[in-house]
Amino acid sequence: MEKICQRKRPDLPSVLRKAERLPNPILTPTTKAEVGHDIDIKREEILKQIGKETTNEIEEICLKIYERASKKAEANGIIIADTKLEFGFSGDELILIDELLTPDSSRFWPVEKYKVGGNQFSFDKQYVRDYLESIKWNKQPPAPTLPEYIVLETSKK
Repeated sequence: MEKICQRKRPDLPSVLRKAERLPNPILTPTTKAEVGHDIDIKREEILKQIGKETTNEIEEICLKIYERASKKAEANGIIIADTKLEFGFSGDELILIDELLTPDSSRFWPVEKYKVGGNQFSFDKQYVRDYLESIKWNKQPPAPTLPEYIVLETSKK
């Protein structure tokens, strides 16, 4: 059975099937938590923290990088389903930080196996995420030790 998601965001179609391409890339900003995973942050809060000019600059850079990388990847048989770009400041200078477009920061799907409506084969850490979900890990440190077969299958990807 195909999974369908109802969206309440005005910039998205009202109904989406699992893994369906969006009409346009979207930004889903997060910020670093003191401990643990990144946390969602509203654009209004970003505007308060860093101002309109810097917020707009980050958004423009993110979309340009994603669009350029997506086109190049797809021409080579890979869909970049999503990616994470991280920014920081060195003094007053805005800088792009951390890894960029890696299997740790992106979801990569082979074009030839892509099928809307279900989970996708991927060349990234989604296999590990799926395993951790299957054992109902609570996402709190320490992370569980991965079985050897999970490590080997992930390495093959």
